[in-house]
Amino acid sequence: MKVLLLEDDEPLAVEVERVLRHAGYAVDVTHDLESAEIAAESNSYGCLVLDRSVPGGDGSALVATLRRRGDLTPALLITARDGLADRVAGFDLGADDYLVKPFAAVELIARVRALSRRGQVTVPPVLAGAGIRLDVQRHTTHRHGTQLLLRAKEFAVLEELLRASSGVVTRSDLIERCWDEHHDPASNVVDVVIAQLRRRLGAPDPIQTVRGVGYRLVDGTDDRPTADEPPGGDGDA
Repeated sequence: MKVLLLEDDEPLAVEVERVLRHAGYAVDVTHDLESAEIAAESNSYGCLVLDRSVPGGDGSALVATLRRRGDLTPALLITARDGLADRVAGFDLGADDYLVKPFAAVELIARVRALSRRGQVTVPPVLAGAGIRLDVQRHTTHRHGTQLLLRAKEFAVLEELLRASSGVVTRSDLIERCWDEHHDPASNVVDVVIAQLRRRLGAPDPIQTVRGVGYRLVDGTDDRPTADEPPGGDGDA
């Protein structure tokens, strides 16, 4: 899942970005209100983490703007303002949660996870398919009863494949949902993560390549081409 972070205190922004990435999130970092507005208009996020006092205005103003547009992306406001009136004002503008500085990393992650689940109420907490069981909340993965230790990006990609329920997930979808703005679109990171994920999942390979499009999960991939993949292609080109 991708998070938008708005924080003008650079040392704090670096630390919050590090904490979120360690928890498995892709993070786009902005330092002023205008940059955050542009990012929110250009990308899809699972959660917004916004400082209130930033160059260009108040992070809560971005929440209000998004709500007027019908955008219900969960928003967490972080601020040194701990007064009741400040908290109420943030909620009135459409914020979903409020975290007062200084805060513990574990609390930040817990709140982001809670908001992410709130924004995906139609998604079951446990995803399953092709012998795989992925617990989104506990961040655990099993295949045929054996627990697998996946890296953050591997978990994120597998989650997207399971959510598609045997439908095709394009490379651009994976990049949009699992990588942040620092991703080089010309790189082969998607292929690398898919290859790593295949090794960890073991045989039979549940990830099928749809040549020129993307990937999908099946109950035991064989070497037959899909309708979009001509015979003789390995689908990784």
